[in-house]
Amino acid sequence: MPVDAIGTILNPVDSNTTRKNTIDQNDFIKLFLSQLQFQDPLEPVDNREFLAQLAQFSNLEQTRQTSQNTEGLLVMNSSAQALGLLNRTVEIAGQGAATVGAVTAVKFTNSGPVLTIQTTSGQILTTVRLSQVSLVKP
Repeated sequence: MPVDAIGTILNPVDSNTTRKNTIDQNDFIKLFLSQLQFQDPLEPVDNREFLAQLAQFSNLEQTRQTSQNTEGLLVMNSSAQALGLLNRTVEIAGQGAATVGAVTAVKFTNSGPVLTIQTTSGQILTTVRLSQVSLVKP
């Protein structure tokens, strides 16, 4: 899940491409078990190789947990940023001139917080992402 923060520009990556270039825990287990099943009984794999593969598996699991924890921290950080903007005047970067308005509400979606902003002209914008906020006025 991409999480944006104030002043960042999201560069969406095709998740299918990312998925093709990585191996997850289930794929690793399938590969490991296939190797055991189809090894040559006359020339079994050396114990050192098995230990190295088990260490890789352990490393893969730790990396997965670290990734999940980091993602959770990013979600909490973006939520805190969004809540901190309530009743604050912000400038939104957009097509052409920047728009100025006050944050009146925050909606939490699967893709991150979405701000509702009432502009100085009275218009209400309901789909503003944190990445679109270019300035927070005092």
